[in-house]
Amino acid sequence: MKIVIASTNPVKAQAALRGFQRMFPAESFEILSHAAPSGVSDQPMTSAETLQGALNRAAAVRAAHPQADFWVGIEGGVEDGDGGLAAFAWVAVLSPAGCGKARTGTFFLPPAVADLVRRGVELGEADDIVFGATNSKQQNGAIGLLTGNVIDRAGLYEHAVVLALVSFKHPELWADREV
Repeated sequence: MKIVIASTNPVKAQAALRGFQRMFPAESFEILSHAAPSGVSDQPMTSAETLQGALNRAAAVRAAHPQADFWVGIEGGVEDGDGGLAAFAWVAVLSPAGCGKARTGTFFLPPAVADLVRRGVELGEADDIVFGATNSKQQNGAIGLLTGNVIDRAGLYEHAVVLALVSFKHPELWADREV
C-alpha cells in the first residue's frame, strides 16, 4: 500500500509507518514524504485549528498524489486551559473510503516554554531555546525532552495514527456513516 505523509519530517513519517504496520501487519507499505501546507497558523493555538491543519495537510497530499492508498496529515498544536498550556497533535488519515481522525495524548508545557509559545514562538523553537537543544521537532520533541525520552514525538504520534486507523480496520462498523 502506498501512503503519502504530508511532511518531510522523519519523525512524522516514522510514526505513520509504524502505526500502519501495527494495524495492518500482513501488509507492506511504501511511504512517500511530501511537504504540504497546513493552511493554519505556524503554531496552532486551539484543538480545532490543529485538527483543521491535519485535515488540510492530508487533503493537499491527496491532491498532489491521487494514486496513493492513504494520505496522512499530522499537526501539532497547543491550547490554554486550567492546567496551563497543553500540547498535543491531531492525525488525519484519508483514503478513497473516507477519513479517520484521532488526537494524541495531552501534556502540559513548563511555564518557560509556554510563555515563549504564547508570545508567538513556535513550540519546537521554544523547546530548543529552553532546553538548549537543536532541531528537537525533528527528533524527540517536547514530550521527549520532558520525559527523558520515555515517550518521544514519534511514539506519541504513533498511537494517534493507530487510533485514526480504527475505522479502516473495521469498515463494516462505519458502513452507514462517514468514516
